[in-house]
Amino acid sequence: MRPMTPKEPQINPALVAEHGLKPDEYQRILKLIGREPTFTELGIFSSMWNEHCSYKSSRFHLRGLPTQAPWVIQGPGENAGVIDIGDGLACVFKMESHNHPSYIEPNQGAATGVGGILRDVFTMGARPIAALNALSFGDPAHAKTRHLVSGVVAGVGGYGNSFGVPTVGGQVRFHTRYDGNNLVNAMAVGLAQADKIFYAAASGVGMPIVYLGSKTGRDGIHGASMASAEFDEDSEGKRPTVQVGDPFAEKLLLEACLEIMEKGCVIAIQDMGAAGLTCSAVEMGAKGDLGVTLDLEKVPCREASMTPYEMMLSESQERMLMVLKPEKEAEAEAIFRKWGLDFAVVGHTTPDMRFIVRYHGTVMADLPIKELGDEAPLYERPFVETPKLSVLSPNDVKPPLPLDEVLLTLIGSPDLGSKRWVYEQYDHVIGGNTVQRPGGDAAVVRVQEGPKALALTVDVTPRYCEADPFEGGKQAVAEAWRNLTAVGARPLAITDNLNFGNPEKPEIMGQLVGCIRGIAEACKALDFPVVSGNVSLYNETNGRGILPTPSIGGVGVIDDFKTSATLAFKAEGESILLIGDTQGWIGQSLYLREICGREEGAPPPVDLAVEKRNGDFVRSLIASGAVSAVHDLSDGGLLIALAEMAMASSMGAALDPEKGDVQRHAFWFGEDQARYLVTVPAKSASSPQQILEAATAAGVPACRLGVTGGDVLMLPGERPVSVAKLREVFEGWLPAYMAGAA
Repeated sequence: MRPMTPKEPQINPALVAEHGLKPDEYQRILKLIGREPTFTELGIFSSMWNEHCSYKSSRFHLRGLPTQAPWVIQGPGENAGVIDIGDGLACVFKMESHNHPSYIEPNQGAATGVGGILRDVFTMGARPIAALNALSFGDPAHAKTRHLVSGVVAGVGGYGNSFGVPTVGGQVRFHTRYDGNNLVNAMAVGLAQADKIFYAAASGVGMPIVYLGSKTGRDGIHGASMASAEFDEDSEGKRPTVQVGDPFAEKLLLEACLEIMEKGCVIAIQDMGAAGLTCSAVEMGAKGDLGVTLDLEKVPCREASMTPYEMMLSESQERMLMVLKPEKEAEAEAIFRKWGLDFAVVGHTTPDMRFIVRYHGTVMADLPIKELGDEAPLYERPFVETPKLSVLSPNDVKPPLPLDEVLLTLIGSPDLGSKRWVYEQYDHVIGGNTVQRPGGDAAVVRVQEGPKALALTVDVTPRYCEADPFEGGKQAVAEAWRNLTAVGARPLAITDNLNFGNPEKPEIMGQLVGCIRGIAEACKALDFPVVSGNVSLYNETNGRGILPTPSIGGVGVIDDFKTSATLAFKAEGESILLIGDTQGWIGQSLYLREICGREEGAPPPVDLAVEKRNGDFVRSLIASGAVSAVHDLSDGGLLIALAEMAMASSMGAALDPEKGDVQRHAFWFGEDQARYLVTVPAKSASSPQQILEAATAAGVPACRLGVTGGDVLMLPGERPVSVAKLREVFEGWLPAYMAGAA
């Protein structure tokens, strides 16, 4: 007996508002289709026109980002970015947010964030080889923070470990501004043959559209719309919008997809992520200038009596949509059945540029396919630039503690303390190609059997971005570039994840615009294009926004992984050199916040020409074998970086720098940019003096800081700090906090 076509509710203003559409946007829909939409059509517009899918507040400004270079194969606009890394290979990578779901249900929210970004990569025909993440949590004293940390870390580790991809790097931070809206940014990196990249654009009329993977359920309905709205007291009630992931099903989906790609079955492929079947079908047709007809009774469902509306908006995980070569249909189906996955022809491409959704012959939606994306609202929202803050002189900050106490306090603080408790829950060596594990400047992952390797990092300093969005955007890119440089890699490209509050507030929109402009300027100056990314807005709870957090994921290449540099001291008696100029910039520093209890002043300026000059010089030292250890300077400044190098090697150092007229605490804890620490062996290819002379010739400021050795950090006129004590404090805070003891 044929099922009855479900009766759909009448459209009214309240229903339109529930779908996140403003009255003027609804009027735009009426004008576009010339009639009142059906309930299913309203859901489709809600999905396609929300902020998460349409980028309606950011598209105008994203156009200013540099996206091209000779090595860029595919820039923004596809499932992931693609760069040429030589030898016929391509690196495919992207970063994406799963912020709102991870606050409502931290374990599944984070897990499905990892699953979604992995699908973005293998949809392009790449096998994932690494994952990274950037996690932002609220004040450790907030009642919900420990629960969120525990759930998110379990979700990231549980999915990545089970899927079989190493999680090799990332960031974890704490700040009260994330109390009601933590951030989970997930990045995935894969390898593919450079001439075998798969895209989403459909081609050919009458081609079968095939549903692949797991069955469709009711989880995740309105997930994209929920991600485009502020939180309020009812956020817990939105739990049904969080998807449920199955990493083992995703592993099967990966293998099946790569197999049918290898067999030449695929015309186009798109993963079902945000807005599920709606977004994937519309994008495939629109990109290929084709129409699409779907017959929903053919969609494999795991729940009874699902309506067309629910099927179109479900965000159930581990699903793909594919346009298949007709002659390969039987072969492709056999492969998917072999892997125990659903395979169903659910529609066809058409020549008429319409998106038609049928259910047992009844038309539930009939819409112009191109306009669903092209006619989405585009807002040039009003914005006000963030007022410039005054430069804070170190002389205006009275040192409250001796240097040794400052060092121990900072090294054990939530932001600078060890994140071992987090990354030891991740499998970071599965696959056998992880050369440098979490804890260094950048992860290093061997490409196949080597000797080539990829260097990978994620970075941003949100407090800089709030104080000065333009400089903060520049600094985020420059810091990622330095991280890659510090391991000896040539930085090639970035992916970004732009996390901000409500763009309808001019001051928040000003943060977004300023950061994008800063990112663009840095990418141009450093020849470091943006090839993919994600924008996450409305990260607010009860009107309180997060810190502006434009996470930057960087990728570089190392010709021989055996030459990559690490930050650990290698032997006693090696000279320690500081590369880069130190003015003692104290504004917005962690020293100022954690020790002096002040968050004020302008952040350190970023001179991009100096960044490039200093970084190129350091990379040349690594390539020539002149230095044995390298570490870039960032949060906490010079003495924190030295402490990290000492702890990594269980070796101390005697320090006696010429600081000139820089105030003592500002010299050791200021956060001036474009700086690195290097160590020079006694039997190096170049002596320390030769390196200093080469630096002078290159216009690079450099000085000798001291020598490695012993088991303490020794500063003249100060109490020594033992490396063992440093490690005890460094490793102690997070495990104690998660155990409820801190």
